[in-house]
Amino acid sequence: MPENLTVFIPTLLDGLPNTVAATAGGIVLTIVLAFGAGLALLSQRRPVRVVSRIYVEGFRGTSEVVQLFFLYFSLPLLIGLQLVPLWAGILVLGLNHGAYGAEIVRGAVQSVPRAQYEGAIALSLTPAQRMRRVILPQAVVEMIPPFNNLFIQLLKSTALLSLITLAELTWQAQEVLVPLYNEQAFTILLTVLVMYLLLSLAITGAMRLLEWRANQMLGRRPSARSRVDALASTTGGV
Repeated sequence: MPENLTVFIPTLLDGLPNTVAATAGGIVLTIVLAFGAGLALLSQRRPVRVVSRIYVEGFRGTSEVVQLFFLYFSLPLLIGLQLVPLWAGILVLGLNHGAYGAEIVRGAVQSVPRAQYEGAIALSLTPAQRMRRVILPQAVVEMIPPFNNLFIQLLKSTALLSLITLAELTWQAQEVLVPLYNEQAFTILLTVLVMYLLLSLAITGAMRLLEWRANQMLGRRPSARSRVDALASTTGGV
């Protein structure tokens, strides 16, 4: 390894665990909130739909940075509870991306052919059984490519957590940029970009494996639309 890399690589690697932890925690919370809010948007009860819609539009329509600052700096003044940076970051990442994920869930469930609903009704399945046994297994396959996009976007958003002093990749890069800026800025930033790219590829690989498994369980191949969405996910677009 060239000498210039040995100067800052260990420092950058110190931020990797926090980036991975924030990403993993944010993904778990995103999935929970996306399914909860997405199915709530389809509820027959108007109050449930209204509450879910307020959550979705509230977090999609406001700045993620402001959400982060509000939760970390302002909320403690209101309730007297100070969150550590990692947990504050996970909470904001999950809440924000869960709002986007809710629309993915809603759209995927509504994309299931009407004949599937009618067939489930003909089998005398209850609404809960129809959703769990017939609708969701098919809808989940359609959710995977857009969720792949969303999770990659979530990974990139972990860089914002440096604003609340979480020592993740971007924070660590700033730590080494200050003393080495004139000489090593290009190499340092390129290394950080490669690290984010490798993490993105890991997410994409895991999601493609999950999509293959889900299609296999349904006895079908990935649709052309799913393959296009999966390919688009490598660009990080949402």
